[in-house]
Amino acid sequence: MNLDDLQAAAALDAQGMAAHIDGLPQQLQAAWQLAQRLPLPAAAGVQNIVICGMGGSAIGGALLQSLVAEQCTLPIFSVRDYQLPAFVGPNSLVVCASHSGNTEETLAAFEAAHACGAKLIVISTGGQLAQRAAQTGCTYWPFAYASQPRAALGYALMLPLGLLARLGFIPDPTALVEEAVAVLLAQQPALCRESPAVANPAKRLAGQMVDRKVLLFAAEPLTAVARRWRGQIAENAKASAQTDELPEMNHNAIAGIERPEALITRSFALFLNSTLYHPRNAARMQWTHAHFMQSGYNCDAVAAAGSGRLAQMLSVLHFGDYVSYYLAIANGVDPTPIDVLLRLKAHMAQT
Repeated sequence: MNLDDLQAAAALDAQGMAAHIDGLPQQLQAAWQLAQRLPLPAAAGVQNIVICGMGGSAIGGALLQSLVAEQCTLPIFSVRDYQLPAFVGPNSLVVCASHSGNTEETLAAFEAAHACGAKLIVISTGGQLAQRAAQTGCTYWPFAYASQPRAALGYALMLPLGLLARLGFIPDPTALVEEAVAVLLAQQPALCRESPAVANPAKRLAGQMVDRKVLLFAAEPLTAVARRWRGQIAENAKASAQTDELPEMNHNAIAGIERPEALITRSFALFLNSTLYHPRNAARMQWTHAHFMQSGYNCDAVAAAGSGRLAQMLSVLHFGDYVSYYLAIANGVDPTPIDVLLRLKAHMAQT
């Protein structure tokens, strides 16, 4: 499909995923402002922070871990499962995030946290989690944003970020948030639908991914961003992608890229780059990129924009959201529906 045919793309994008991607800067601002006025949970004696969620509701916690890793002195754990680690107890702050409030794994984690006396906060648009928060008296942070969970990234990240800042666990990130929004707005004219493919790097990158398995490589602080790319390519474009992170993959996975040979030309390796990488990781990324090219892979790279950690993370993330949208259009699929996930949920409801 011609990615510059806006009428055809709009017909395919029947539920308006493009509008959610376009609106991410404004959503970040709205979510950050909301986080400043919601009630705080009791946090005296907190020794660790556990963020529970799945899918689009979990990515905020993963991004938060990468974002504040060098600032927060408390360990932060991300739980994408039914069960909590054994260390969770009265000195734990457990954040249960679910867009719908009905995610079964997060509901199970809530009950486990409540049973062991952890300090609890629920973030959702409603659902059973909101009801359990009211019944147990724990702190509840509601937000209203009608979309698929993955399209509410601004709330998934900004609400827990605001929570940690207001509790004093990290320095005030307001300046970082403002820079990130400005960077996204600055890069958006080149990435949006109206920008023609000849001048639109996101459209051109999506074109390289058509009919190829996408391999994503990143180092901190972009490893969670790479995970977001993988999820967006899967859910929006209904296409396959996988991620690996440096430096770890340099100690094992890189030894296996030459076979099976038939997959090399059917793969596309993308390297996510940041000026905030450890210098040794930057050198590793450069060498690894060159090695993939020499091994016959189709390769490209995306560079983060901005100076702050949040701006660099979100600039690459937002770029990836656009790429996944254009890949969906190129694949001839509606980027919003996720039928296979709904079928699985229906099956689990009967199991």
